[in-house]
Amino acid sequence: MGAWRRKISEDIGWRLRCYLARRARARSAATFIGVTGSSGKSTTTSLLGSILASHGSVHVQALFNTIKALVRTLYKRMKRAGKVDYVVFEAGAYGVDSIRPMAEMLKPDVAIVTMVRLEHFASFRTLEAVAQEKRALVDALQPGGFAVLNADDLHVLGMAYGLSSRVVTFGQLQQADYRASDIRATWPEGLTFLIHWRGGTLELKTRLPGEHFWLPVTAAVATALELGVAAHKVTDCVAAFEPLVNRCEVVTIENGPQFIVDSAKAPWHSIDLAIDMVAKAKAGRKRVILGQISDYAGSTRKYAQAYASAREVADEVIYTGDNAHRSRATQEDRDSGRFREIRMLKDVSDHIRKTAVAGELILLKSAPNLHLERVALAWKHDVKCWVHACGKKESCQLCGLYEVPFEEHRDFLAKRKLARRRHRLGRLLSG
Repeated sequence: MGAWRRKISEDIGWRLRCYLARRARARSAATFIGVTGSSGKSTTTSLLGSILASHGSVHVQALFNTIKALVRTLYKRMKRAGKVDYVVFEAGAYGVDSIRPMAEMLKPDVAIVTMVRLEHFASFRTLEAVAQEKRALVDALQPGGFAVLNADDLHVLGMAYGLSSRVVTFGQLQQADYRASDIRATWPEGLTFLIHWRGGTLELKTRLPGEHFWLPVTAAVATALELGVAAHKVTDCVAAFEPLVNRCEVVTIENGPQFIVDSAKAPWHSIDLAIDMVAKAKAGRKRVILGQISDYAGSTRKYAQAYASAREVADEVIYTGDNAHRSRATQEDRDSGRFREIRMLKDVSDHIRKTAVAGELILLKSAPNLHLERVALAWKHDVKCWVHACGKKESCQLCGLYEVPFEEHRDFLAKRKLARRRHRLGRLLSG
């Protein structure tokens, strides 16, 4: 009976929060912007929020991109923020019909779609199914709104068909409204490129380490310019923008290695992009550490294909995690040290610590379950949480417990909660 009552109470509470969120959306005069796509949406969302902050007050909800995050944004966080001119929300697809409820609640004035790829294969199976899911955001556009679509991706561009709202396109194709060209990134020199649009040509310089970032940058820039942000403000904000945590984040160790930490996600289509970034980088020594590839169509031969690509650009390739044995590396590569199979992440960290060379470049690429970011964190922090799989979806930086052994997390959190309660009580009594 207790569990049943709790379930009813939780359901009523959720319905109430949804009602309050819809009411807050209806009462707000802000411009609501939704961002979706198989990749690039977090960078697009965050960069666009940064640019719009030079033009008005902004509330940005990136990374946490579920219906629960949207409800909290609308009914709680916007209220705390006071008057808001723009709301930029990242909408992620986790299964069939997961975007539609968010789109109907957000009621976007602007809908941005970055790309369609076969991510979350277990749920969608086909590119057409992914495109149909992403299109729900475009279909929810409000009167007078507009869609910002990737002209290079036919599945995205197809979302313009039958749409009554205005469409703005971006891409490398000549016919795109915002056309990117002269794309170049040779780390430590960041990404630079040109955007050609009706207002002329923008020369963009960024701190982003890879050429593939042209896409989210162009999507954000196109949207900002369409919303009336001055071109010089756009270029200044782009130049100051840093990579997001664990999304090709650059971690430089004084008199030590440089890490490019790309451990937030690892869909198959992103593997070659990351390896190409390493190939074009300027460094005396290069290493690639690969963990888990996200779910995909096909067999485990993907790990062998990834190794074949990585060994062409790196002096050493390390596979870690449960699929470390799938590289199909030759015995010659194993004997020479060109390839290393190291299952446990703590052992990977110890190996890097012993063999690191000042100025070398190390790519950390994995799906988030392995928390590969700990290898870089260990150079600046006393990392003690080396559990193989903790089950937490958030990054180690957001969790904040990487300096506490995993088996002590529960007791540590309980003690911290108690200490905070005592602190609050003490403040009340003293006040």
